[in-house]
Amino acid sequence: MLEIHCLNQFYGESHTLWDLNLSVPEGQCTVLMGRNGVGKTTLLQCIMGLNKIQSGQITFHGKALLPLPVEARPRLGIGYVPQGRQIFPLLTVEENLQIGLPVRPRGDRKIPDFINDLFPVLKEIQHRRGGDLSGGQQQQLAIARALVLDPKLLLLDEPTEGIQPNIVQEIGDIIRKLNHELGLTVLLVEQKLPFARKTADRFCLLDRGRNVASGAIDSLSDTQIKEYLTV
Repeated sequence: MLEIHCLNQFYGESHTLWDLNLSVPEGQCTVLMGRNGVGKTTLLQCIMGLNKIQSGQITFHGKALLPLPVEARPRLGIGYVPQGRQIFPLLTVEENLQIGLPVRPRGDRKIPDFINDLFPVLKEIQHRRGGDLSGGQQQQLAIARALVLDPKLLLLDEPTEGIQPNIVQEIGDIIRKLNHELGLTVLLVEQKLPFARKTADRFCLLDRGRNVASGAIDSLSDTQIKEYLTV
């Protein structure tokens, strides 16, 4: 579904992504892992067109993404939940969700019913402002907002960061349901190893901007964990 080939990216003179290759199979959940500062968030931002690419290719369903403007990515079916959630604090829950409606086809510009099924708490607090929600509720709102677009690929950047354990479990259940029951392809950045093992089908380890290992999540070895993940 998503193919990345020989991607190079710079911040000024700092070379952040080095000839990076990544394949995200359709219908699976792939987790990007690695220590802080290895390029995980940078990679997601490159996919969304938020960072300038020096060289390489990114294709989605065979279509080249790099020539396209940022606003074209959601219309192609790519949803993005950035690190830190970035919901609109002065807008209500309902208004936050409505922001994505113009991307949907004409005649179908309403919040999908399955959003309320996945996130019943958001229905209960739909008139509360985003800034008044707990961290867990804001994270659920950020995921729901991306799903309003009806994406085929969902990018999630550390959705469990700063979230209480019971909500972390709920988010894991939601990702698995989206992936296994609804067939949504997921590319997930995650630091928590137990969460990654429970949620993902495949892994990709980044180190200093390079893809150093990838494969089925069950094949992630103790040696790789020690070398690339242990702080």
